[in-house]
Amino acid sequence: MTRKRFGATEHRHRFRSLYRSIAASAAVLAWNRGREMELMHRAMSFAALGFLTLVPLLILVAAADPASGQGFARWLGQGLGVSSSAQAEIQQLFGRPGQALQRTTAFGLAALAVFGLTFGSAVQTGYERVWELPTARWHTMWRHVLWLAVLVFFLLLFVNTPVTSESVVAIVFATFGDLIGTCLFFWWSQRVLLAGRVRWPALLPGAIATALGLLGLRVFSRVVFSPLIAANAVTYGPFGTVLVIQSWLVGVGFVVYGGALVGRLFHEHRMHRRIQRCIDAYDETDPPDGTDRTDGPG
Repeated sequence: MTRKRFGATEHRHRFRSLYRSIAASAAVLAWNRGREMELMHRAMSFAALGFLTLVPLLILVAAADPASGQGFARWLGQGLGVSSSAQAEIQQLFGRPGQALQRTTAFGLAALAVFGLTFGSAVQTGYERVWELPTARWHTMWRHVLWLAVLVFFLLLFVNTPVTSESVVAIVFATFGDLIGTCLFFWWSQRVLLAGRVRWPALLPGAIATALGLLGLRVFSRVVFSPLIAANAVTYGPFGTVLVIQSWLVGVGFVVYGGALVGRLFHEHRMHRRIQRCIDAYDETDPPDGTDRTDGPG
């Protein structure tokens, strides 16, 4: 009877130890932080505002750029990394870029400006929730305009520098260049939208995580979203293509906020280890008799 009680107690102790280890793991911590900041809800808001802002804005830029070729549809297809058949479906979804400027009204431009500022404010709020910072004051709105302008420039630079060679070396160098550019952009984005309240070194892990996550999302789009675009175009028509693009934007929002969250957790872990090393170094130099070294001779 005593052995059974001892065995049951030992199993309960092991179970509690396992539960504590899992609860203290980085994955559970990231899950809890993401749930607290409503990560999926913010990713869906990112997708909605991004679709209302970036799609009309990039269409107008494509119409104003004579060298844009097929315009926004080509840019979007390269951003998703889809196949040529899915690219054709995206091309059919959007009108000719040359007609965009002729049909744009003053009200449309005003609505686009409002949605653009709201989009920048939403991204800033997401970063503030990641770092648990108070909302920035109203006079920082110029940062939203600056960030949106740099974002459009970055997207144009990204999609207008295709790989001209099919060799493995060229693809590797192009991918590495995309990673560096994406990392630098999101590193700068966090610093600007947070109004300089977080130091550059603390923001770097989040930028790296975001760049790697977007690269993985592009590979995922090539494998999953390309056949979905073709299938949904047959089943639902152009609306099916819109659904896939919107789902991709949700993934982009999840990666943007999730990458920043992972970066903060990594920064906290790094700082905790640094503090622990300082404490251990102090304990090693502490006198064994426990006397206080600050005490004078008198």
